[in-house]
Parts: sequence; C-alpha cells; structure tokens
Amino acid sequence: MNVLVTGAKGMVGRALVDNLKNIRDNKYRTRPELRIKGIYEYDIDSTDEQLEDYCRKADFVFNLAGVNRPKDNAEFMQGNFGFGSKLLDMLKKYENKAPVMLSSSVQATLIGRYGESDYGKSKLAGEELFFRYGEENGVKVAVYRFPNLMGHSRPNYNSAVSTFCNAVANDLPFTVNDRSATVELLYIDDLVEAMFDLLEGKEKRCEYDGLRPVERAGGKFCYVPLTYTVTLGEIVDLLQEFKAQHDSLMMPSIPDGSFAKKLYSLYLTYLPTAAFKYPLKMNTDHRGSFTTVMKTLDSGQFSVNISKPGITKGQHWHNSKWELFIVVAGRARIEERNIHTNEKVSFEVSGEKIEAVHMIPGWSHNIINLSDSEPLVTLMWANEVFDSSHPDTFHEPV
Repeated sequence: MNVLVTGAKGMVGRALVDNLKNIRDNKYRTRPELRIKGIYEYDIDSTDEQLEDYCRKADFVFNLAGVNRPKDNAEFMQGNFGFGSKLLDMLKKYENKAPVMLSSSVQATLIGRYGESDYGKSKLAGEELFFRYGEENGVKVAVYRFPNLMGHSRPNYNSAVSTFCNAVANDLPFTVNDRSATVELLYIDDLVEAMFDLLEGKEKRCEYDGLRPVERAGGKFCYVPLTYTVTLGEIVDLLQEFKAQHDSLMMPSIPDGSFAKKLYSLYLTYLPTAAFKYPLKMNTDHRGSFTTVMKTLDSGQFSVNISKPGITKGQHWHNSKWELFIVVAGRARIEERNIHTNEKVSFEVSGEKIEAVHMIPGWSHNIINLSDSEPLVTLMWANEVFDSSHPDTFHEPV
C-alpha cells in the first residue's frame, strides 16, 4: 500500500509518518495485516509536481494539511478548503479512487448552532467538499472532527497543553485565566492508532448529537472514542507534580491508559537537554553507599545499595515492611533468621545470574559482599516509602 500524507510536517502528520515508517520497516508488529510500501510526504514546501505524482500512485490519502493561525482570516478558506479542492482534482485527474481521510475539527460542529468562526466555516466547507467528492466518484471518505489535540507541537501557538508543558519544563512564566475551564483532549498516539484502524477498515463511525459524537454503524462521520475531558487547573497541577519528581523522587500516580500517564510522556519532550540528567543523594560511609532512586505513592520505593569488599550490611528485621534484594553486580551471601524460631536460610547470589530474594517480615536479614576486591551492587525494593518517624526497622544480628 502506498500512503500519501499531506501536512506531513505538522504535529499529526509527523507522528503518523514516523509510525507508518515503523510498520513499513517491520519495527511495529502489532498490525500484521498492514503492508506499507511507499510513504509520500507532502507539505507546504512540496511542489505541485510532487503532489501530482503522489496522487497518481497513492492507495490511501490522509489529508492533514490545514491552516490554524493565519495572518488573515481569508487564509482559512484558502488553506482548509482551497487545498482540499486541489487535492481532490488531482485524484480525479488520474481516476484514483483511493480512500481519503479528512482532518476536520469540532469547530465545524458549532457552525449554525452554537457560534460562528472563519476557521469553523472553512472546516465545514471542507467536509461538504469531501462528502460530495465521495458520493460523486464512489470513493470511501472518512471525515474526523478532532477535538483539541495533545502532542509535541510549537508552544505559545495553537495548544495550551504544549504551552504549559514548555513553560513548566523550562521555568518560564505562564498564566491560567480560569482553572475550572474544561478542555477535551485527544492524545496523539491514540489518534495514530485510530488512523491504523482506518487503514484496516476498522474505523469507528458516528453521527453528531449536538456537539457529541454518537457511535453508529454506517454513520456519516468517523471519530476516535478515547478522549479526556480535564480542567486547565488539573493539567498544570499534574505538570507541577512531574517537575517536582526530580527533587522529591516521588513518582505521581500514572495508571495505564490514564490522562496523567500520557501527559507525563508529553511533558518530558519539552525538557531542556540539561535536565535529562538529575542528581540523586548518595548516603555514603565506610561501608559503601545507599541511594534512593524512586518513590511511589502506593508501591513502595526503589534504592541502590553498594557494599565495599568484605562488608556486611543489614542486620535488622521489620514488623510489616518487606523487601526484595536483587544483586546486579558482584557476589553476595544473603542470610535470614526467624527472630522467634531461629530458623536460618542462606542464599549465594551474583550479578552473573540475576535473582530476587524476599526479605520476610519477622526475619532478621543481612547481605555480605563475598569479594575481596570488587564492590557489590544491589537493587533494593521496599513495599513502602521510608518514614523516619516510623521506620519499622529494628537492629538484630542474623
């Protein structure tokens, strides 16, 4: 399949092209039915000759080209309607009946009902143009009315989320006029997956009830069902949590599929390169060091323990706290003793064969570096974040 993407250098176009290339190059293997051969990238710096060639060879067309912030409002109709006419005329010239996807906007839904805007009018005109083209030429047309999109894009331009991410990541001033204002957001990865569904003929169809899409088989429009409605206050509060993580080491709650998880990924793309790396506090003494790496709200904390040759660490027990010790470099003996029965166990472990060892509540435990010359490096996980006022740690030799 040869795929033409117009607006290929925009936020959506760039993400779509990158992932089409992953499929083409067999790097993305969760879509075994898709076979991508050619990817034709058209943008504002492309030529009419290139567009004509692409329209002759394309098996599927994603029309993502459009105007969002023109200097003159007249450019809305020229960019959002005029280019669409040019594209469809070229497809007709070569009698190419490739399916065509149109990137429209929820702003088109407002026209004639809830308000007027030149942008919305241009999008609505584009929709009508593409629907008419499909009916007259027997071509499959997929029109998506996207809400606000959330992906890496130019800050201080068309996306409040990108503006906030950039400002927080780079310590820049920003203003939230109304923290309670809500916004519906579609994450770029979810949009791209929906485009792959479309290529496979599995798109979601809908009709509009006012501003809302209602899923309906055979519906006139297409839509991406997974969106997030959040307040501006919620967005900036999450961003401040993400920024604080470098100092607090506390990883905010980012459940799978959550808005917070996707926002965190987007936020990181705005970090200055100098902030890719950040220091951790190493607690050092004559025995070696102990460094907390990460804390979590509900799943304990991760630490790295380094023991010098011949050193024994631990020699304590816990009431309820439990841990996992994973030696990643060096050779060690881990000993545990039940403080009531005096039953003892001993394990020899090394970085040559990665194993996890439980530290059981009510069992005193230690870890001994068996090397005379090499440090012992151990990844440690505890089921709770350390609380100095209630450490649940009691000295007791094994």
